Amino acid sequence: MKKLNESGVVKSFDLINDLNCSESTIRRDLAQLEEEGMLTRIHGGAKKHYSFDKEPTYQEKTIKNVQHKTSIGKFAASLIEENDVIYLDAGTTTLEIIPYLPDIPLTVVTNGIVHASMLATKQIPSYLVGGKLKHSTNAIVGANSLIQLKEYQFTKTFLGVNGIDLRYGCTTADPEEAAMKNLALQQSATTYMLADESKWNNVNFAKICDINEVNFIIEKLTPTHEPFQPHTNILEAT
Repeated sequence: MKKLNESGVVKSFDLINDLNCSESTIRRDLAQLEEEGMLTRIHGGAKKHYSFDKEPTYQEKTIKNVQHKTSIGKFAASLIEENDVIYLDAGTTTLEIIPYLPDIPLTVVTNGIVHASMLATKQIPSYLVGGKLKHSTNAIVGANSLIQLKEYQFTKTFLGVNGIDLRYGCTTADPEEAAMKNLALQQSATTYMLADESKWNNVNFAKICDINEVNFIIEKLTPTHEPFQPHTNILEAT
């Protein structure tokens, strides 16, 4: 699985030599992993298995990996400096930044309805991007949103993501949301992708960017979810 995560495809011949085992052992192991949905067998080896699950709703996301998201949000907020102009992407992980925003002069732009409400409660100078409301994620998206977003420049951008993969980069379920995230990245001096361990080695429908275009903020990963090398753009929240 480590080799699959690195290259996307493995050959049985190479596995036999690398692991010093028989062809029948490799065949059985690949068959077992395929049954578990971890790979797809092909002639002479196996390829990584990808499935595009239905995008969970905002309410469903709020109850998943809550502790991880809180740790990530708190760490992300610690990176914000005086007079920063930041973009907060709509999402349940980026939402966790707001309670920990430092009491310093800053400006926030967001496309998240819930984010805007919380920022208003905290009386933080903010701009809500206008456009089409996507009800399932409480995000503002669409052509009008992109036009407005092009008028802004950011010192730091914080984005959510559905999948991160070495080959296919950072992805999300909705092309309109992917376009918003990519533009915010382009308009920012520094971009951070916030991701709990469930996002690693997953692929979704719409590409946001390549993995070398952003910095990642994550909670410390378990060995089974260790991300790909290099780690130069990965910041661990503890």
